[in-house]
Amino acid sequence: MAILDSMMPFTGRLGNVISYKRNGKHCLRTMPETVRQTANTRRAAQWFGAASRKGALIRRAFAPDIAINCDKVLVNRLNSFILQAGRNNHAGLKGFRFNGYTGLDKFFRLRPVFSGDGKLHIPAQPLISYTGATRMEVKLIASRIDFSTRTITGTDAALLHIDLGQPFEGADMSINVPGKGTLVVVLEMRMFVKKQVIHNRKYQAADIVAVVEEQAPEVPLTHSQPRKKLSGIPPAPARKIAPVQNVRVIIQRE
Repeated sequence: MAILDSMMPFTGRLGNVISYKRNGKHCLRTMPETVRQTANTRRAAQWFGAASRKGALIRRAFAPDIAINCDKVLVNRLNSFILQAGRNNHAGLKGFRFNGYTGLDKFFRLRPVFSGDGKLHIPAQPLISYTGATRMEVKLIASRIDFSTRTITGTDAALLHIDLGQPFEGADMSINVPGKGTLVVVLEMRMFVKKQVIHNRKYQAADIVAVVEEQAPEVPLTHSQPRKKLSGIPPAPARKIAPVQNVRVIIQRE
């Protein structure tokens, strides 16, 4: 890997040279002449591509509402998180941090609880004021994502302001996002000094706190018509058996 240090850096492919940006620096690498792939490497590439597409969909769903400063390696962290969760394991997204430096557990020792009816309960607890903060802003963001069609079917958000100068006695927030797809819920927290937000990433957090799968519609049970009872087998007609004597049939004459 070479570092590009020039007046006119570029990104992309130029012949067999690829220029890209990593950690704020422009780097160069050459393309391999031949690429040999096994069945396992092809399968891994397919899984990584699927994880990248899912990660891009999640970022696009929450980008308009998340206001914190996310870290520079958000894309790679999210893709790795999805790969570790496993294919089609949407519940494994719970706990992901959009800010890799700080999580909600730093500010809420008693974690908020999200119920299936769209309500979030924050238990009463002492809240610590950092760097002279006077107010805490809490935003509940929910987006319904249909991963099968790669579409965002709905988004809703609720906002709560907490005065850090008063004892916190708990709070409830609610969202409503009807539609088709998986409901992904993010809770964001920012600190304020009066009206000025603290931009330090140590005092901002946004975590995925819940993932609710779409409930499959219940199929009504159809009651089959009762079978008709079969009539009994009619008795066989009585036959008149002729008496026998010495194993010879005696024919009765009238």
